[in-house]
Amino acid sequence: MKLTQKTILITGGTSGIGLELGRQLLAKGNTVIVTGRDAAKLFSTKDVLPGVHTVQSDVSDPDAIAALHESVLAKFPTLDVLVNNAGIMRNLNLNQSRDLRDVTREIETNLSGPVRMVQQFLPHLKSRQNAGIINVSSGLAFIPFPLSPVYSATKAAIHSFSQALRIQLAGTSVTVIELAPPAVETPLFRGEFAEEAKGQTAMDVRTLVKKTIIAIEAGQLEIRPGLSNVLKAMSRIAPNFMLNQMAKMGKHKTQKPANFARNS
Repeated sequence: MKLTQKTILITGGTSGIGLELGRQLLAKGNTVIVTGRDAAKLFSTKDVLPGVHTVQSDVSDPDAIAALHESVLAKFPTLDVLVNNAGIMRNLNLNQSRDLRDVTREIETNLSGPVRMVQQFLPHLKSRQNAGIINVSSGLAFIPFPLSPVYSATKAAIHSFSQALRIQLAGTSVTVIELAPPAVETPLFRGEFAEEAKGQTAMDVRTLVKKTIIAIEAGQLEIRPGLSNVLKAMSRIAPNFMLNQMAKMGKHKTQKPANFARNS
């Protein structure tokens, strides 16, 4: 799939991977629409990327998805590509008491959101030639990070969902691509997990996005840059060893109250 002269919708496009995707895809001559929950962040995104189009929307809200579908297709009937990027990742200790609505918040955004977005936009995408759905999972889809149990579970589910969706859409005009990033230098990496990230090197977000675009244009359907490829291999070769290594990163924080971070 050539990512030029396309109309592309990116959820959670006001920071991190989503923002850099918007930047590089704009530079390739695409029309780019980004969504986010925070109006101030959307305003800042317009300042940083003057050519981008912004829409305030929350992927965890089915009504907001329906409204987004109506408004985007009214203004951009040539929409070709949906990038399901919006997500939240929390440092959750499940030994602590937690509200039952709160504990599933990542599921609503990271899993239910993309599933609903696909269901809502798929009829239109199937009407376009050379359309695409890009689901952003994580290297943690292959080996979970025990400090983020619900996040890890949602990304494993997105990996499975993308595989099944690809099979169901075989023979249509829609290509299903999964991007499974490793740890990336974003506000999330140095914020929510600042203590665990000390002394660790993460992939530069510009490098990640450049590699991703090259891989998509080369026809790669499951993109696993850097450490994500190692995690995929280790999930088959030595899953228990790798899980124990991931667990060691957070043992000293098991009693610390959870914080909240989002990537939209």
